[in-house]
Amino acid sequence: MCDVKAYEKIYNDMIDKLSPSDTLQLMLEAETEDQRNFYRMVGNFLLQKGQKTVVEGKMF
Repeated sequence: MCDVKAYEKIYNDMIDKLSPSDTLQLMLEAETEDQRNFYRMVGNFLLQKGQKTVVEGKMF
């Protein structure tokens, strides 16, 4: 069984602390293509989350 609390902490840390430039740096410095793809997906997720906030708040 996985440690759900540990993964929730990782998720929250990523949501709260990663900026677009951070995810770009992670992609550029990734050691493998799998890591690069993972960080790309995280960056896309954070971008979409921000876009949703803008659209819902009618800030465009």
